[in-house]
Amino acid sequence: MTTASKTPVLDRKTLMALVDASKAINSELSSEDAFQRIAEWAANVLEAEGASVLLFDADRKQLVFQAAVGPGEETLKGVRFDAELGIAGQAVKTGRAMRVNDVRQNRHFFPGIDAKTHMRTKALIAAPLIHLDETLGVVEVINPKGRDEFGNRDLELLRVFANLAAVAATHAQAYDQVARHNLAMREAEPSYEIVGQSPAINRVVELCRKVALSSSTVLLYGETGTGKELAARAIHRFSDRRDNPFIAINCAALPESLLESELFGHEKGAFTGAAGQKLGRFELAHGGSLFLDEIGELSQAIQVKLLRVLQEREFVRVGGTQTITCDVRIITATNRNLKEEMEAGRFREDLYYRLNVFPITLPPLRERVEDLPLLIQHFSQEVAPSLGVEAPAVTDEALTHLMRYEWPGNIRELRNIVERCTLLAGNGAIDTEHLPIEIATGDAAGDAAGSPDTPAPGAASGSRLADHEKALILNALNETNWNQSAAARNLGITRDHLRYRIKKYNLRRNSGD
Repeated sequence: MTTASKTPVLDRKTLMALVDASKAINSELSSEDAFQRIAEWAANVLEAEGASVLLFDADRKQLVFQAAVGPGEETLKGVRFDAELGIAGQAVKTGRAMRVNDVRQNRHFFPGIDAKTHMRTKALIAAPLIHLDETLGVVEVINPKGRDEFGNRDLELLRVFANLAAVAATHAQAYDQVARHNLAMREAEPSYEIVGQSPAINRVVELCRKVALSSSTVLLYGETGTGKELAARAIHRFSDRRDNPFIAINCAALPESLLESELFGHEKGAFTGAAGQKLGRFELAHGGSLFLDEIGELSQAIQVKLLRVLQEREFVRVGGTQTITCDVRIITATNRNLKEEMEAGRFREDLYYRLNVFPITLPPLRERVEDLPLLIQHFSQEVAPSLGVEAPAVTDEALTHLMRYEWPGNIRELRNIVERCTLLAGNGAIDTEHLPIEIATGDAAGDAAGSPDTPAPGAASGSRLADHEKALILNALNETNWNQSAAARNLGITRDHLRYRIKKYNLRRNSGD
């Protein structure tokens, strides 16, 4: 038999349909859209009741419906079954196209899909998607229209069509991978080193290095501004995932409805304003690390969904049906006591124990003041170029005041103050006159000496000063109806500094003090 005789003879209508199918499939950049086009054109070209695209999940040895048209199409998407089952499974296993015109007489037929979709498959042809000797999945077409059987011509045409689809699918998957990587890189912040040589911070770095070598989930504890994200980035950088994305999200920054979409992504039309498909942070972080800051702020509903991801390593986009697997290292952080939150019923016990596998506590800046000179030098060198000045030195007097300050806002507050002082100092040294008044007046020395109710020896005026400050703060809070931001502006101090004072004096609304 000659080569020409093996080639199916196509009428003009079928040939033009195949050309149109090729154009449509290759115009799709998203893999999901490409798979849907494959199913649509397979049914159209072969004049069949339905068609579907199934991908082979080699890790789980399963076939999963990625796209379908025809009876039960919405039910099928995302459905998985053992790759050893069905005629489609045989096509994947053997790498050969298969034609079965009476499926009930075929021992490989798997009736479970018909039971799920409430349809009846009579005849079926299937062709594997093969690219560079790798079987990616299978295209399946069922029940020819207006005729009882599929012919050899249909099988040959489906084989040609499947080869075309395999190339298109490979290109689309490559595009998805590049697009995901680019999005992840745009999401990622510059990675800074943890600065310091104190025993407290050295202990943190040591723990980060140790846990990075494992796949354990890490929970970072610490006050606001202590550098929990830096520690998370260090764990990622020390791990074998360092060349893959690091994605961070603040769980307290978004309402529940938006947070779910940010974490898990959404499908087009999932809700008002969902104009297109969006990849969630779990997909963007695939192969890398996902940092969930302020984990204690999650609602009960999101806690349940997160627990499922931690247990199963899979999720479904908002408005979607397809189950998506993910390979992500989870690092979480909180400034709350999660054990107390759990005991109070605000945080799920099962999720708490899933997250609290390897806890690390970040020390507040007041417990590592010996790191201040290095931190000040680091931040001044970082901000000076953007301010158009040289990185300044710090006078001994200014450093003394900085060392005695309590730093309620921790590292974040320090960076802001260094930037302000660098700007004020110009090309000179940072001196006392450049410091915020609460630091320059030595007020922090009174804090360090003792509590306002129990002054330290030699600090006889400390109690009166503390009472005066307490009265000023209460007055400012009452005047602004306890709006802390407005009260801080009226007092000429930072919000973190005000919050520290409120906590220090144990102030409460209508406390009467």
